[in-house]
This record gives sequence, structure tokens and C-alpha cells, in this order.
Amino acid sequence: MNILVVKANNRPASEAVSSKMYETFINNLENVNVTTFDVFSEDMPYFGQDLFNAFGKIESGEEMTDIEKRILAAKQKAMDALTAADVVVFAFPLWNLTIPARLQTFVDYVFQAGYAFKYDENGQAVQLMTDKKAIILSARGGIYSTPETAPLEMAASYMKNVFGVMFGMEIIDEVIIEGHNAMPDQADTIIAEGLKKVEAAAKKLSAVTV
Repeated sequence: MNILVVKANNRPASEAVSSKMYETFINNLENVNVTTFDVFSEDMPYFGQDLFNAFGKIESGEEMTDIEKRILAAKQKAMDALTAADVVVFAFPLWNLTIPARLQTFVDYVFQAGYAFKYDENGQAVQLMTDKKAIILSARGGIYSTPETAPLEMAASYMKNVFGVMFGMEIIDEVIIEGHNAMPDQADTIIAEGLKKVEAAAKKLSAVTV
């Protein structure tokens, strides 16, 4: 089993809970082939006109600029990493109600018709990654699990909609650590209990591969 862990926080684990979740998960994996794709370490130009210019130049045979070559290579690297994975693990924070921009760029690279999904003859989207599974590990300092605040949460819900609903991956585990900033007197307990769940998720995945 090939495990791809997409790490989407460049803050140290001593300061960032989602980074601590990443480290806990990695440290408790056994008997698996694991690859980390650190979106903050990769050269990942933002999705935009440069990519479409590159596509056009592939068709015309024109010489591409440096940025066009870089974004084309980055997109292919992200897609290759996703293609090779049986299970994809996303470790990320909620920043300003959504995911980090670098993680959004990864999503933009792989969110491609004909690769992750396709349209049928009736114009309906068809999932193309139903053979893959995903795990969500996310941290948010506030509380976004109440009926009042849940609509504001656009990080974990977005990732599940993309990779679960659109691409068809089975979400086999989800660990959310929340409220440690909103309730600082309970932060240590909240984080410790959450990390136990992360550890359990890693060990459960490892057990499947034995």
C-alpha cells in the first residue's frame, strides 16, 4: 500500500497543531510505503494564465517561458504523486476559515477533468478516483462544529467535497482538533486527546497493510 501524506503547514510542530498531527501520524505508521508531499517545500506557482499559456504552447510547439515550464512540471508532479497513492492523507490547518493557499494550489493542480473526474454524455460529473481512500487531519483554534459555526468552516468540508464527492475517494478517517485557542485553559487536554485519535488512525491504517 502506498500512502501519500500531503503536509500543508510550514510552522513547526511546537507551534502548530496540524504540524504536530502530521508528525504524530508519520511516527505511528508501520509496514507502509509512505511519501510526504510538503506543499510549502515544493515549487508550486499559483494556478492561472501561465498554465493555460503552457498548454497552448504544447499544442503549437512554441518555446515556453521559465514560469510556464515550472508550473507545468509542478502540476505533473502533484498529479503523479496522487496517481501513485492508494491512500492520501491531508494534514492541514484552518486559516481564515479555509485552507492554506499552498494547499489550494495542490488542489488546483489535480482538479482536472479527465483525470480526477469526467463528464458523461448527459453532462453529469463522474468520479474517477473511487479506487483511492483519503484521511483528513485538520486543526482549528476556534470551534466550528456547532450548528451556528459549521457553515463558516471551509477547510475540512472543502477537502471532503473535492476528494470525496468530486473525485470519489472514500474518506476512511477524519480527525479534527478544535477549540484549543478559544479555550486555552483546556488546550493541552484538547490537543492530547486529538493526537491520540491521530495515532489510532495511523495504527489502524498500518494494520490494514499487514
